[in-house]
Amino acid sequence: MGEPRQHYFSATPGAASRRGTVRVRLRDVQLDLVTDSGVFSPGRLDTGTRVLLEHAPLPDADGDLLDLGCGYGPIALTFASRRKDTRVWAVDVNERALDLVRENAGTAGLDNVTACLPAAVPDGVRFAALYSNPPIRVGKAVLHEMLAHWLSRLLPGGSAYLVVQKHLGSDSLARWLNEQGFPTTRLLSQHGYRLLQVRPRATASTPASGTGTE
Repeated sequence: MGEPRQHYFSATPGAASRRGTVRVRLRDVQLDLVTDSGVFSPGRLDTGTRVLLEHAPLPDADGDLLDLGCGYGPIALTFASRRKDTRVWAVDVNERALDLVRENAGTAGLDNVTACLPAAVPDGVRFAALYSNPPIRVGKAVLHEMLAHWLSRLLPGGSAYLVVQKHLGSDSLARWLNEQGFPTTRLLSQHGYRLLQVRPRATASTPASGTGTE
């Protein structure tokens, strides 16, 4: 058999470099971001990401923000632009994507962005908000392990905002999150995507009571 197909969630994409630019145009933020082959949606701003950027709120709590599976950085850089006094962690396993985030942050003059591998985030860092268009195609087991780990690092009063296509299992993911003790609600459904809000696990003395998703 030939070499396995390289995915955007590969650590070192095998696809030859083919750089381009994606223009992010939102009501309050305008960015021109360099992209490349081997990262997620290099040719355009993904519809799900746009839904998240247009509708996910800024955090209620004070603290660092996390873009989980950052790609070339549209989520991290948008929220870094909205909260220039807040540290935004852009996390990905894809080294090419992380290099692009660093380049794009430098071009945009955003010095509050830290792009790094997951293991490089200090253990003591907790997050006021987590934003993600999660890599569903890594498989359910890997996705669940990843989400459980990072959601456990939300600050009390913090929230995660996940955008997931309905036909790729958004509703079953919401049910699983509720079953794991992370109260999860659907904020909206648009263009075939669900925007989910996920709260931290309740303390032992305060049982979780997440609402349903239907």
